[in-house]
Amino acid sequence: MLASTRMDLGECTKVHDLALRADYNLASEKKDYYYEIDAMEHLQTFIADCDRRTELAKKRLAETQEELSAEIQAKADKVHDLAEEIGKKLAEAEQLGEEGNVDESMKVMSEVEDSRKKKAEAEEEYRNSMPASSFQQQKLRVCEVCSAYLGLHDNDRRLADHFGGKLHIGFIKIREKLKDLKNLVAEKREKREVERAKRREDREKEKEKDSRTRNP
Repeated sequence: MLASTRMDLGECTKVHDLALRADYNLASEKKDYYYEIDAMEHLQTFIADCDRRTELAKKRLAETQEELSAEIQAKADKVHDLAEEIGKKLAEAEQLGEEGNVDESMKVMSEVEDSRKKKAEAEEEYRNSMPASSFQQQKLRVCEVCSAYLGLHDNDRRLADHFGGKLHIGFIKIREKLKDLKNLVAEKREKREVERAKRREDREKEKEKDSRTRNP
């Protein structure tokens, strides 16, 4: 999923065999082996490492970039947000086009044009709030999904490549899979606790029954 990206983990050391998967699916119908917990913990470690990188990158930017007033920073953030919105929509439009959904793709592109107008207005407001020399300096922020750097002056193509790229999409899928595994593991743990409580209750009833039998 992340092959040939900066987060490439190399060849997986596990055995990937469709026959073995079929055997496991069949066996797990009779007994739960709780391998989902192992998978969840593995992904948790991976995502936690990415989130640490994100926080470190944010800290470095805070130390190296010129500090802006709260008002100007809010305007810069608005430009960033609109730029990201455009990048995501462009990536979505391209994907829809590749899938043959031309009408939907054109609809998204119409939304892109609206967002571009809003971005141009936001950039003008941001530009007018500070000296020209400061405006030209590249202001960076960190992507919350994959920890990549995004620039305030990045063009639409660069942003679309990022949000539609293998690294960003890969992290979205990994985070979604982790969320699904957490829900599945929580359900299984709850079910296991209910089963344990039922077994304890059955044992207590059996003890009580034996006690009455021995002491009529």
